[in-house]
Amino acid sequence: MTTAVQLKTRELKPGFGAEILDVDLAQADADTLAGVVDTFHRHGAILLRGQDMTPAQLVEFVALFGEPEDHTQKQFTLPGHPKVFVLSNREVDGKPIGAHNDGVGWHTDYSYKAEPVMCTMLYAVEVPAEGSDTLLADGCAAWNALSPERQKELDGLRLHHSYQHFMATREFGRQELSDELKRDNPDVEHPLIRTHPADGRKALWPSTGTVTEVVGMENPKGLELVDELVAFMTSEPFVFRHKWQVGDILMWDNRCTLHTGTLYDDTKYFRTMHRLWAKGDAPY
Repeated sequence: MTTAVQLKTRELKPGFGAEILDVDLAQADADTLAGVVDTFHRHGAILLRGQDMTPAQLVEFVALFGEPEDHTQKQFTLPGHPKVFVLSNREVDGKPIGAHNDGVGWHTDYSYKAEPVMCTMLYAVEVPAEGSDTLLADGCAAWNALSPERQKELDGLRLHHSYQHFMATREFGRQELSDELKRDNPDVEHPLIRTHPADGRKALWPSTGTVTEVVGMENPKGLELVDELVAFMTSEPFVFRHKWQVGDILMWDNRCTLHTGTLYDDTKYFRTMHRLWAKGDAPY
């Protein structure tokens, strides 16, 4: 399969995602990079292996997709590179250099913001020999698999998202928010079914962690519906599992996917990833 600029690609799984082959991002010309961006928007996720990128190059690359987004938790950004967030179980002088087990549990990034991030990029610096896979769930395929009757029932429903609730109840990294973080992250509402601005395709867009209710539906009925839809969307037919290699860049479109990390033996292995975000817009 090729794009207009003759990029070689292969699907990550049938009908979803694309691995882009034989592209060195650090050396790629403008036409090739434009093809990479186009491939991303059409496929929901892209993978490029064997990359060797400095933090500055990562920021420059993610800026092709949109303005690089700031991170809510500032303490684990890379020194000198505030747009690069470090995920790691390493410590230096007894202090962690990154967030550990961040992103475990099906979710979409920044869903607690009025304008959630459009895409997430992970760059693998060091990876365990086993475990720590990243899973992506295809919300468009899940939506298309629903009956027209079920689609009609769900379309128009809205979800209440809360960062404060998420940080108070999450399994890893639980914390009480400062007054500043509470002020900067008020609760928001988003549609359960999201429309992709690139081509109008629709996607199931639930999440775990941040959702406190289906607007207008009493709990536990509302949260039971969210759990049911997350379980459906994250079932085997709709999920791609990525096994990491050093130098991998994996990017996914938060407008039409859910994702989760998986655990690994952190007493045996080290894992260090660089995460970057590109700004998004208000879901509709």
